[in-house]
Amino acid sequence: MLRMLAVTAHPDDEAGAFGGSLRLYSDRGVETSVICLTPGQAATHRGKAKDDHELAALRRKEFAAACAILNVSRAAVLDYPDGQLHRIEIHRVVSDLVRHIREFRPQIMLSMGLEGAITGHTDHSMASVFATLAFHWAGRNNRFPDQLTDGLQPHRVQKLYYCTAPASLPNRQPISLPPVTARIEIGRYLETKIAAFHAHQTQAPLFPLFDLHVARLGSPELFHLAASVAPGAVPIETDLFEGVEQQQAA
Repeated sequence: MLRMLAVTAHPDDEAGAFGGSLRLYSDRGVETSVICLTPGQAATHRGKAKDDHELAALRRKEFAAACAILNVSRAAVLDYPDGQLHRIEIHRVVSDLVRHIREFRPQIMLSMGLEGAITGHTDHSMASVFATLAFHWAGRNNRFPDQLTDGLQPHRVQKLYYCTAPASLPNRQPISLPPVTARIEIGRYLETKIAAFHAHQTQAPLFPLFDLHVARLGSPELFHLAASVAPGAVPIETDLFEGVEQQQAA
């Protein structure tokens, strides 16, 4: 079984960053998982929520609805504080992600880049830091060895990708986006990606900006190969599973 794991910071990132690819690969028989680090309770746009607790509950439901549209096999929202990921002890978060990697055993991981993706959001940058360390450490038996009981074993993910884009959003802090090394044509799944983002109804004020951005970018989702077990020159890929050894899925 081929498996793909995406690590995000907030509900709606899964759709906005790589929703088309998640659904495309699911329809190709890939088992997909999304780990969202926060319930997004510090969002500016709050729908009908009266407080952070209500907003978190609403956004968890929206995340579940979006993941259903994207046919995500396993989806989880963790309880780290929205807007404060830069204050969390790093080993704590990485340990959670490493455990999930060792349990799920993906060949491919997706996350944002260290710049914070097109918004430059600090939480996106920290999600990248945590996911990148987890990618490297999950395969080492000297990292979180306390997890290696009851049959759980180190697992070496084969490729780590950051989502990227040709330009950032306007009126944001300056960022330097990773260069494109993979171009995934999502075709008819573009509408699925939009529908999944629109499942996040508390974030409705963002829909016009998102729809405009997607219309400008078109049908490809763009990625940067950040790390691989098979280093070397990287041609522009059209399949994230190119070169993946399936026997490592067991």
